[in-house]
Formats: sequence, C-alpha cells, structure tokens
Amino acid sequence: MLIVPGTGLLTDVCGLWGWGPYTLFKWSLVAKLCRCKLLFVSVGAGPLHSALGKYFVKSALSLADFRSYRDKASLEYLKRIGFETNRDRVYPDLAFSLPEAMIPSDNGEKERRSVVGLGLMEHYGRPNVDSPSNAIYLAYLENLVVFLRWLLAHEYDARLLIGDVGDVHVTEEFKSLLKERSLTYDKTRIIDEPISSVQDLTSQLAATDIVVATRFHNVLLALLLNKPVIAISFHHKCTSLMSEMGLSQYCHDINHMNAGRLVEQFQDLARNAEKLKLVIRQRVEQSRKALEEQYRLIFKGI
Repeated sequence: MLIVPGTGLLTDVCGLWGWGPYTLFKWSLVAKLCRCKLLFVSVGAGPLHSALGKYFVKSALSLADFRSYRDKASLEYLKRIGFETNRDRVYPDLAFSLPEAMIPSDNGEKERRSVVGLGLMEHYGRPNVDSPSNAIYLAYLENLVVFLRWLLAHEYDARLLIGDVGDVHVTEEFKSLLKERSLTYDKTRIIDEPISSVQDLTSQLAATDIVVATRFHNVLLALLLNKPVIAISFHHKCTSLMSEMGLSQYCHDINHMNAGRLVEQFQDLARNAEKLKLVIRQRVEQSRKALEEQYRLIFKGI
C-alpha cells in the first residue's frame, strides 16, 4: 500500500518537479507496477496552471484505489478540470486527528491582558495568478500593522506566530515596518519567540486567547485548541475550513485587506468567544470521528 496523505499536494504552484505533479504521477505509477494499493487520503487540490500539471494530477488520481479530499472545494475543483469524482469522498484535514497527547492544555494562568496570536505568512499574491504582484503582500503587512496598533491601544498583547521556517523573515519585515510606522516594539507587549516545530507552535497557540492567522495550519491547530479564530484567507482551503467550522463570517480575504473591517470582525469574535468555543469544540470532535471512520475504512483489510 502507498498512501499519499493530506496537504495541498495536487498543485503545480511550485512547479512540476520536486514535490510537484510529475513526481506524484511517477510514484503512483511505480506503486501500481509493484501491485500496491494506492490511496490519496484527505488531499487538497488546486490550483493547476499548466496543461502538464493537470495531466499528471489526473493521471495519478486515476490510478488510485481510494481517493478522498479534505474539503468539497477540492473535489469541485477537480470536477471543473475534467476529472471524474463520483466515487470519491470528502473527509476532514488529517491534522484533526493529531493525538490528544500532543495537544497542550490551557494551564489556566492568565496574563494581565488578553493575548492575541497574530500569524504571519510569506505571501506574494493570489495562488491562481501566474505572476502575482508584491502589492498584495505589502498591503497585507501594512493592514496588520494598523490592526496591531489597535490591539495595543485597546489593552491586548500580541504574540507573533509563524507556520513555516520560510515565514521567519516575514516576522523581521513586520517588526521593521512597526518601527517605520512609529509603533514602539515593546517586547513585553509584542511576544516573539522562536518556533521550529509543531510542538513549539501548539504550545504558543495554547498561550493565546484569540488567534488571527494566515497560514492554513495555524488556523486549523488554533481551532484544534478551541481558540476563536479569524482566518486571513488566501486560498479556497481557508474559506472551506472556516465554513465547515461554522465561522464563515470570520474569514478575511488577503487580496482585499482592510484593517477597519478586520477590527470589526475581531470585536464581534471577542464578544461571542465563549459561545463560539462550544461550536468549535463540537465541530472538532465531529472531524476527529470522521477521520476515525476513514482510517477504519482504508485499513479494514489489514
């Protein structure tokens, strides 16, 4: 059995080679030549810019004995590019089945002020645009500076978060921008600690009260920790996740950043935080049970 697990793997955004569609097709073909079962489990799809990318992805999927996607948007995307999905399934992102032993609990020790996790991400425009402009990224940072200024003025502290080592330089750019905009970088109010593992990230997320984040798994892991979240959405996977969790109104499009609207969403989220935590906890448990069902299904013959 060869399992292709999770992630937004069915894309050519980073090219055809390496982790791209050609390698995916090559390993899928090798698996079938070796008479292995081939399973695509809770994978994400799109965008695919090139004809070759679409060809390799559809060819790899056509060889599979089992296919499931982490959201309906991925399934619908594959339908639109001409792939037959009638026998395919939708199951939640695999991170929802992270072992509970790996999920830190809230230790109950509260800071003097509430802490907002601010998840930063390297981003250079729409993922479905071939040559995106840097303007979207700059507007993204500028609006987050305005939002952070509002947080500090309203007695919130902030914790800077990343979701990939590639985001480290974004944090440095953001802190430089704070200085340029005459926003004092107070290390007691703006917490910036290194993150180099999932454990680091979940521990730091656990130390927040509310999260405003961009990278997909910052949002997902915050939800897993039962934190009210605003997702700065850059891809259909973000809007799909928030919709499934009953939080559609707390999505903010990265291509149309507006600090004023972000503040309004945050105020609404903060007012309804306790009620939303009940909804989040219920949806997370449903996702965990759905993944257990999927694991039973794919491993029943072993």
